[in-house]
Amino acid sequence: QVQLVESGGGSVQAGGSLRLSCAASGYTYSTYSMAWFRQAPGKRLEGVAHIDSDGTTTYADSVKGRFTISQDNAKNTLYLQMDSLKPEDTAKYSCAATAGWKLTWWQRLVSSGYNYWGQGTQVTVSS
Repeated sequence: QVQLVESGGGSVQAGGSLRLSCAASGYTYSTYSMAWFRQAPGKRLEGVAHIDSDGTTTYADSVKGRFTISQDNAKNTLYLQMDSLKPEDTAKYSCAATAGWKLTWWQRLVSSGYNYWGQGTQVTVSS
């Protein structure tokens, strides 16, 4: 049974940083895509960053240059380093993973491409 558990959310002032973690258990695929999504109240789910098992990454334009996605395979953990945070980054952040395949480029930040989801962690950025 695959479980994804996020942590690291919290409240921070604009310009600050946070690092989110997503611990994966029961996830034994060697080929995969994983991603971070976010959803603010009243807004639709947005793909933020993606990474493949081969290290290929994709970022939404809104976070390019500020967010960095990475993974530690030894720890089965996905990370999202968020720097220069803005109030508009306030949202619930969730990690997602595929069930053993890599997504094509146009699917990487689209929620329908992912099979497993965590419960999410809240990030609040104040001005």
